[in-house]
Amino acid sequence: MCKRTNPRGSRTGRPRSTEADTAILEATRAALVELGWSKLTMGDVAGRAGVAKTTLYRRWANKNELVVDAVAVLFDELELPDLGSLQADIEHVVLQFAALLERPETKTALMAVVAESTRDEPLRERIRASIVDRQKRLVLAGRERAQRRGELPAGRDPMAADATDDLIFDVIAGAVVHRALVSAEPVDAPWVARLSALLVGGLGAAAATG
Repeated sequence: MCKRTNPRGSRTGRPRSTEADTAILEATRAALVELGWSKLTMGDVAGRAGVAKTTLYRRWANKNELVVDAVAVLFDELELPDLGSLQADIEHVVLQFAALLERPETKTALMAVVAESTRDEPLRERIRASIVDRQKRLVLAGRERAQRRGELPAGRDPMAADATDDLIFDVIAGAVVHRALVSAEPVDAPWVARLSALLVGGLGAAAATG
């Protein structure tokens, strides 16, 4: 009979408390906004969350893991409702994404972990697995919905379709993050409409090659 394994590694013990996890992740984001990456400590987060420091270490091995997870749950709030057309769907999720980036806790945490990941390959891999790969679900859902509507041709090659999904994600995420956090320009409805029109105009050709 196989043993059950903990998804975070070899740590085992009592069942995790959802309430404690939520309090810890909220405390992490608050500490990042107030203290910044360099001054944030596991002890400070534990104090803010009202838990023992050992509780944190049973869940997260270090500050890097904790901060990435604190950011990841915010991105999990993004949704892609069916608004009747591919362009409308894209505009909705991009405006959601932009609003998320406007929140101080998201902006501070995301900039901190991205900057730190340039010197830390395991952290970069955790960002990719916990944030990037999880949010590609939106691109996949949007593409499949558009194909069912007949807005995009059905892909012939699954590997090519996956590569196209990656490219769409990179284009949208890169454009929005750069405009919001690097250029400090508004990601408003007119800009989002132009971006969406550009994407939709090019997606038909890209999908046809998959």
